[in-house]
Amino acid sequence: MSKMSTIPGRIFSFLLTLWLVSLFTFIVFQVIPGNPAQVILGAEALPEQVAALEKELGLDKPLYLRYLHWIGGIFRGDFGNSLRYGQPVRGLMVESLKVTLPVAGLALVFIVLLGFPLGLTVGKYHAQKQGVMLSVVAQLGTAIPSFWLGILMMLAFAKLFRFFTPGAFIPWDEDWLKALASLVPPALAVALPKVAVLTRYVSTAYVEEKRADYIRTAYAKGLAEKEVLYVHLLKNILIPVVTVLGLMSSDILGGSIIVEKVFALPGIGRLLIEAISFRDFPLIQAIALYLAGVVVSLNLLVDLSYSIFDPRIRWSR
Repeated sequence: MSKMSTIPGRIFSFLLTLWLVSLFTFIVFQVIPGNPAQVILGAEALPEQVAALEKELGLDKPLYLRYLHWIGGIFRGDFGNSLRYGQPVRGLMVESLKVTLPVAGLALVFIVLLGFPLGLTVGKYHAQKQGVMLSVVAQLGTAIPSFWLGILMMLAFAKLFRFFTPGAFIPWDEDWLKALASLVPPALAVALPKVAVLTRYVSTAYVEEKRADYIRTAYAKGLAEKEVLYVHLLKNILIPVVTVLGLMSSDILGGSIIVEKVFALPGIGRLLIEAISFRDFPLIQAIALYLAGVVVSLNLLVDLSYSIFDPRIRWSR
């Protein structure tokens, strides 16, 4: 029986990673050329005005004091104020995540519901005509650009199905059902290329496991096809599949910048681009910390889930 590293050790690694990301992100955006106060006031501002705003923003203090003030605010849920919008960063991120998280959730549902059955079908019939055709389609799906697929989704739902108004997101407090419906096309645009990727991973894992000795032994015992598939084979292909799903989740929870741009969605990806364009350092730092938190959190959850799918893997305490 193999043992993985301890749970406290993984949690410590999780917290250490977040701290290092926060430190690196803060330092990078403090030392790169450019004065946030100058950006806010414009090129025509007088030196006295710039100096006064620097003092107001705390930019005249030593770097370590600014970091301690920023990280202390994070523990209180205060990420500072946006330089561009003049609003709390936390509020801006919450409003953006109200769009990004539902799109990511819908996309994950589509990925699992489509990618897993298709992968099993391709794996089961990999040597036959229908399996080869599905495999080719999956290969093509991985090569489709997101922006082109997004445009196709807009045309399909707006022109053919009259499903939604292109470029219009309905706020949740106005009509939550219409808001959810308006997120279906962008969610599909995010999901379909990843459905193709998951299909390939599942089919490859299926073919490899189907050749394993324990599968031949199960058939030799006279077990039915469904029992061999659902009791023995599926359990062993879940670990690589869960790993891939974890990577996909990290990707789409960070916001699909291209898809959000095509559908004019006010998500976290678009907010990040605007923050970078206007050198909005407090907003950039907060979004970078969020993205790092998503990645390391999902990696931790994926590692912890391994022991559920494979009893040989145990976490020591």
